[in-house]
Amino acid sequence: MAGEARDLQRQERFAGLLLIAAAVAALVLANSGFSHAYHAILDFKFGPLMPRFGQLSVHYWIADGLMAIFFLLVGLEVKREWYVGRLATPADRRLPIVAAVAGMAVPALIYLAVLGFDPDLARGWAIPAATDIAFAVGVLALLGSRANPSIKVLLVTIAIIDDIGAVIIIALAYTSDLDARAIGASVILLGCMAALNLFGVRRIWPYLIGFTLLWYAMLASGIHATVAGVLAALTIPLAEGKANSPLKRLEHAIHPWVMFGVMPLFGLASAGVELGNFGLSNRLPVAIMLGLFVGKQVGVFGAIWATVRSGLARRPNHVRWSDLYGASVLCGIGFTMSLFIGALAFPDAPSDVEAAKIGTLAGSLLSAILGYGILRYSAPSQNDAAETAEATKIFGGDQPEGEHE
Repeated sequence: MAGEARDLQRQERFAGLLLIAAAVAALVLANSGFSHAYHAILDFKFGPLMPRFGQLSVHYWIADGLMAIFFLLVGLEVKREWYVGRLATPADRRLPIVAAVAGMAVPALIYLAVLGFDPDLARGWAIPAATDIAFAVGVLALLGSRANPSIKVLLVTIAIIDDIGAVIIIALAYTSDLDARAIGASVILLGCMAALNLFGVRRIWPYLIGFTLLWYAMLASGIHATVAGVLAALTIPLAEGKANSPLKRLEHAIHPWVMFGVMPLFGLASAGVELGNFGLSNRLPVAIMLGLFVGKQVGVFGAIWATVRSGLARRPNHVRWSDLYGASVLCGIGFTMSLFIGALAFPDAPSDVEAAKIGTLAGSLLSAILGYGILRYSAPSQNDAAETAEATKIFGGDQPEGEHE
């Protein structure tokens, strides 16, 4: 088991390097003589006609299609942790939920305060609200064995909660044309997938068909289609205590494809921002940058500290305060949803959309560098090191199994 855990750590480290290399390549291409070709490829449309959108572009297929598979993987992992892992009790869940809510509210308030509550720019208040799971996990993977294994689950859980919050915000604040029939179809499909679980279906392919149809229905509904991945994962049987767990089989099957395919492609498609117009005189990118870099760490870490100190939740086992602070800083990496919300917030102001991209890139980069530095160079005490080593042994192998679905 220990050898398998080390192999997984090496794979995630390499995948993190690959993701960052893809993001750097995108920045170089977008700011070089190849910029036109780079954007032409991403804007190229192909495939079947989709409701509401017609043919989808290469960028759209990656950001809303392939990333749904990433969210499926994340949902599988969180469900497993929810039932038999480190989120198995209400006390364990309380901390990430409170941290995620505060981590959305404080960046929005900082954004509005920096802009002086300017009504022309106030629509962008949600841009710094969400954490990009793919990039945050990619940075964490670079740390390898130096990263506390408990931090990844906490970070991913916080990111999922505020991504779901961001989707709700999009639906309420930025979506004016929801399709009620498509939403109804999504609910029915989700109910059918849950029924498969209830009636003991353990083959994976019916759930994959359901996932594909659910993605299509959510795309047609106007709700961000990647959420279909998380929702579909919740219906797949965990079947712990049995020899054949559909959830674990699917998780292991798609993990390498996501780490070495989906994530680098997403970085290559989403990080290509033109940097020429950045300046401190433009308050919009500064507001977004400060919202992500300052607001996220203050909101998330402040909520964790207050919740633990007040006794409402306990600090996770084997996790130091420096680990929690480093993870809080990494929550300021906000590529995916931040870029998406920026385009929705200023549909008639292309210059503001570009400024929002610059702010998102700057805040995310600062958060990645500082978060990595904190987790990389904060030396644990001898007792902490022993506890973390023991946690790595425990979490590297299979969890004790109960009878949960």
